[in-house]
Amino acid sequence: MQKHYFVNLHLFISLKNQNPRNVRKIFTILSVSFSLIATAQTELVFVFFKDKPNKAAFYSNPLSELSQKSLDRRTNLGIALIDQDAPIEQAYIQNIRNLGFTVTDYSKWLNGVAVNATAAQILTLSQQTYVDHVETFVKNPDGGIRKQKIEKFKEFNHGNANKDGLTTFDYGSALDQINQINLRELHVAGFSGTGITIAVIDTGFPTVNTGTAYKRLRDNGQIKGGYNFISKSSDIYNTALNTHGSICLGTIGGYLDGQFVGSAPDADFYLYASEDGANEIPEEELYWIEAAEEADRKGVDIISTSLGYTEFDDSRYDYTYANMNGTTSFIARGAQIAAEKGIFLTVSAGNSAMLQWHYISTPADNAKVFTIGAVTAQGTASGFSSYGPNSAGVIKPDVSARGTLTATVYGNDTTSASGTSLSNPLAAGGIACLLQSLPSNSISREEIKAKLRQNASLYPNYTLQRGYGILNLYKTYQSYLGVTDIKKIQVKIYPNPAKDVINISSEKPVKSIEIYDVLGRLIKTETKNNINVSQLAKGNYLMKVKTGDQELIEKFIKE
Repeated sequence: MQKHYFVNLHLFISLKNQNPRNVRKIFTILSVSFSLIATAQTELVFVFFKDKPNKAAFYSNPLSELSQKSLDRRTNLGIALIDQDAPIEQAYIQNIRNLGFTVTDYSKWLNGVAVNATAAQILTLSQQTYVDHVETFVKNPDGGIRKQKIEKFKEFNHGNANKDGLTTFDYGSALDQINQINLRELHVAGFSGTGITIAVIDTGFPTVNTGTAYKRLRDNGQIKGGYNFISKSSDIYNTALNTHGSICLGTIGGYLDGQFVGSAPDADFYLYASEDGANEIPEEELYWIEAAEEADRKGVDIISTSLGYTEFDDSRYDYTYANMNGTTSFIARGAQIAAEKGIFLTVSAGNSAMLQWHYISTPADNAKVFTIGAVTAQGTASGFSSYGPNSAGVIKPDVSARGTLTATVYGNDTTSASGTSLSNPLAAGGIACLLQSLPSNSISREEIKAKLRQNASLYPNYTLQRGYGILNLYKTYQSYLGVTDIKKIQVKIYPNPAKDVINISSEKPVKSIEIYDVLGRLIKTETKNNINVSQLAKGNYLMKVKTGDQELIEKFIKE
């Protein structure tokens, strides 16, 4: 619009000394030109198709579209295949292109394509026999391009690298945040994310292919694949991409010997770029949905997303708080479908508490999304952590984890950062460990979410920034041992605190005893029931007692 305006304005000025009749004639032409330009303004819309004519082929061979791991997830959780799972009709996409539209983004879950169209073109699209309806992304028709672009990741920042290392496997700078969500005991019990697949959907992942902080992931083959849905390429490691995704991944899977251990260091990962770090555009919602669909195809167990949307560079697409009802935005609808496929979806609440917006963003507003708020080391709400509930009254966030000065990694070093962008992956990794620990892979994801809320620090109370409080993952694990009738072995450790000798009394023969220090290091292994602890330094320890096929983690104090 501006380009046309300035061209026509210069033309008018150059004619100011011409014959008045000619000027009036040209002025009339210019007026018509302005009218046509205004009418021709385009907007992003989604064209919904009526059906999937070739769905029968999918039902006869689901492996043509979904991996065996994806099908197994559905089988284990009792989730039936439906038309949503079938591929989109390619002939319909080609028909849209034949009408002159550029189509780069589409969704099989929503069954349609996104295009930019004028009002006249929207009418044409809606009249196609295979089109169900056309829905615009525009929420504020009177808006327009902002003079200043949206500032992204307002509270997200990372500080100087901490290179002070220890000597053996320990949590280093991550210890406090791991302990705050009671995750270390799950790790000690042997649950560190092995066999669980996490999709991280974010900005991109520079240095993940080269940095030593991610070397363990690479060496162990834990990075299973990735894709850039912005550029439609495999370019996810480009150093020009925003570092946000790398730092969020590091919170879960990063590892530097003696310096840092992520919340699920042994999980597998798919890395998807959907967030354009330089622009805030509504197409990003479609990129995210496409990434979630691909994650489903691969059979992921968890999607971790530290992204949220409220405003765009073009204010026509801005949301209001009333829109944060969990069902209005395209990305919230896509997130709900992902959750209904059995994927455990965690999303950061947002960093808007001190801004005019104040509330959570989307897709954190969806009821089936497990929304994570941020707390400080002391457990108080981080000042930036967005407020719930969603506009329909659903309590948000669900729970919280450390988001102020959270330890993570980037490149070759440890670092720290602040934002719900960090509390979310910290929680997602802990939930991956919990999923690994559960005695059955057929437990409903909604039931697991309810258990996590019930075992959080504030339950049954909640606050509008912390939800039901700080996660307690080991307590949740223990609650499942009781629910599934796995009898907890009876073990007594005495004296506790202990000075020289600690005794173990068990109703079953003890097979082995392992002692871990506060840093997670295995420091002593015994097979007898009387353990000399006189050489241990004063402090807190964990003891893992194994009896046959069962084990118990208990704490003790060395005086």
